[in-house]
Amino acid sequence: MITAEFLNELEKQNLASIALKLEPQDITLLFELLSEKDDNLRYKSFLLLQSRSENFADVYPYWDAFVDKLNNDNSYQRSIGLMLIAENVRWDEQKKFNALADQYLALCDDEKPVTVRQCIQSLVKIVPFNPDCIAKVVDKLIGIDLMQRKDTQRKLLLTDILTVLLECQKIQPQEKVDRYICEALTGGILDEKTRKNFIAQYP
Repeated sequence: MITAEFLNELEKQNLASIALKLEPQDITLLFELLSEKDDNLRYKSFLLLQSRSENFADVYPYWDAFVDKLNNDNSYQRSIGLMLIAENVRWDEQKKFNALADQYLALCDDEKPVTVRQCIQSLVKIVPFNPDCIAKVVDKLIGIDLMQRKDTQRKLLLTDILTVLLECQKIQPQEKVDRYICEALTGGILDEKTRKNFIAQYP
């Protein structure tokens, strides 16, 4: 059985194996600890639930609670919510994400750059399991005006956006995405190494 003391001493390299052995009461405790002020406890609880979600559907029942976190005043809680939702879309047989997509994608414009990147990066985990949302994802991402973002964020954001768009193209190819990718690869935001990396991935 998981305890706070156990979590404090748990090494990160052991998280994946521990996640496979979680009991229902452990998952309940870990969910409660997501609101813990102690960074170590909160972060390890998140990592365990994230890892668990990759293989089992028993974190999915907390979906609505994760959705509530998207409106939290604390950016860490918003990030926790969006990343755990992304991990659990694979178990979302009811397609709850379809109704949530607009609210979720709004976090691409979050006040915190870290949350923005986590939201965009998480879309890579969503689109393979819910192709219904690809049109909205594409429209949101290609509509982001990178020139309105900080100079230091532009390359990072464009890299995240291109990664998601390439995944979308594998599932539902769209001409406007091709155009966006071509323009991004010939523009001046990406460095040469990053540009060549995407060209190698782009069919």
